[in-house]
Amino acid sequence: MQNPTATAPRLHYGWIVAATMFVAMLVAAGVRSAPGVLIVPLEQDLGWSRATISLSVSVNLVLFGLLGPFSAALVDRFGARRTMVISLTLLAAGVAATTLMTRPWQMLLLWGVLVGSGTGMIALATAAMLVNRWFTERRGIVMGALTASLAMGQLIFLPLMAYVTTQAGWRTMVLMVAGATAATIPVVFLWMRDRPSDMGLRAYGETGAAVVQSPPLHNPFVTALQVLGRGVRSRDFWLLSSTFFICGLSTNGLIGTHLIPACIDVGIPEVRAAGLLAAMGVFNMVGTTASGWFSDRWNNRYLLFWYYGLRGLS
Repeated sequence: MQNPTATAPRLHYGWIVAATMFVAMLVAAGVRSAPGVLIVPLEQDLGWSRATISLSVSVNLVLFGLLGPFSAALVDRFGARRTMVISLTLLAAGVAATTLMTRPWQMLLLWGVLVGSGTGMIALATAAMLVNRWFTERRGIVMGALTASLAMGQLIFLPLMAYVTTQAGWRTMVLMVAGATAATIPVVFLWMRDRPSDMGLRAYGETGAAVVQSPPLHNPFVTALQVLGRGVRSRDFWLLSSTFFICGLSTNGLIGTHLIPACIDVGIPEVRAAGLLAAMGVFNMVGTTASGWFSDRWNNRYLLFWYYGLRGLS
């Protein structure tokens, strides 16, 4: 390991960690957006009802949300690189095995449990931990950029998935997504690092000597439950979690999952419908990145009031 007092390189390694996390979250977001493209082909090919398919998507979204605190505890205990490699492996295996399913319970297991668990382990909770570890300055803009990766994944993957599905079938599309996920594993393994002290560095913007930090030895699940126990006693926790719940219900549960099938029902082609949903991702990306810049400069309570007001009006 480098000398902790050594001169930091011109490009701080925290930016490489942030870029690696951006790529991993982008791919995970692409995987999470796939059900919107899959619903109609699965109805036509396997004869399943939309409600049956939506049940698997619901389990996926529930696990994606519930695993956030536990994924952060796993990162704290075992490290970001190890946790993310396991997550991407679950995603690649679960998505690839989707091509073999013939019964609804198989989709529930593969897409609901495996893919839901995998995406839940690469979520904003993990990104927030890495940002807090690697950045003392520029936290808002980095977190905004990482949040924008969710929209960028939707922007890149949705039109491509819809096009491949219409030209080569949904199984080919699923294998393409699984391949992109598998290709991300070596990227994370090679460039992700857990703490600045692993590289003999200080966090970006921090002054003083680098502090060598060791991972905690406590049980990560007990830690997550203890933190949640403290959180539920806070008014701010309930305010944020309830408003985020409504955002997730409308964005992921309704629009992200059912907009493309609804467009197909009224005669809009699948590729065009995916393009419309991806266009939302463009503005989402701009907004989340700008929000990170704003949060470094203005009171976040006022920003949230403005965001929720605009959302309610829309």
